[in-house]
Amino acid sequence: MKYISLFILFFFTINCSVNKVSNTHGFRFLETKSDNILINKTNKNDLKKLIGPPSSVSNFNDIWIYIERKKTNQSIYKFGKKRISKNNILMLEFNSMGLVSSKKFLKLEDMNDIKIAEKMTYKKFKNENKLYDILSTLRNKLNARQK
Repeated sequence: MKYISLFILFFFTINCSVNKVSNTHGFRFLETKSDNILINKTNKNDLKKLIGPPSSVSNFNDIWIYIERKKTNQSIYKFGKKRISKNNILMLEFNSMGLVSSKKFLKLEDMNDIKIAEKMTYKKFKNENKLYDILSTLRNKLNARQK
């Protein structure tokens, strides 16, 4: 009986680790839906029927933005860390008649990696005075909440 329960537990764990969990945000199948959009023929009402309301609307120009993002777990050894497996953005610009004048489709490969500076900014003055350290410690204790 002990071996049977261990055997069942073993297969249960293998089944859980094989199935990857994915979270989808935005519109599904955006790439196939964007193929049905024709420039200078599709209008805003057709888009609302085909895809739905946009994720974001530009305030300056008449641009609608649709977003599709899918995150999946990397592996059981990564302890739930997720990676972006699909990141599609569809940008549609309209003319004055409400027809699509330009269509731009961006994929995951079009994303840019932004490097963040690792340098630290230091203040120009230093207070290495012992009296300042003692007084600042006392000030912190006085300003702390009373329990």
